[in-house]
Amino acid sequence: MDNPAAPAKALVLFGHGARDARWREPFDRLHAKLAAALPGSAVRLAFLELMTPSLPDALAELAGSGVADITVVPVFFGQGGHLRRDLPVLLDDCRRRHPGVEIRCATAVGEAEGVLDAVVAYCVGVAK
Repeated sequence: MDNPAAPAKALVLFGHGARDARWREPFDRLHAKLAAALPGSAVRLAFLELMTPSLPDALAELAGSGVADITVVPVFFGQGGHLRRDLPVLLDDCRRRHPGVEIRCATAVGEAEGVLDAVVAYCVGVAK
């Protein structure tokens, strides 16, 4: 679907999901901060399980609105089984369903040095 008003790029924050709705609150805050920091991009949340939208649903919504370049950012601390096994299968399926869309995936946020430095700074601050 061609939509001239659709942003060309999107960022999808991908989390595990949880039964407790309060678990989602920091994701919603992160989503709001990123949407403000990336005004020319669509920013979405998606979850592996227990919460909505699912990653396939979020990617389908973006593709259907005309977004052609999507980066998925796993908001996980490290590359566990979900990111090594489950996420590649989901992404491959989404790429097959939306062949005109470039879907990339970043490494888990917890593997970035800047994120680890921020956690260290937080821990030092609370340990004082």
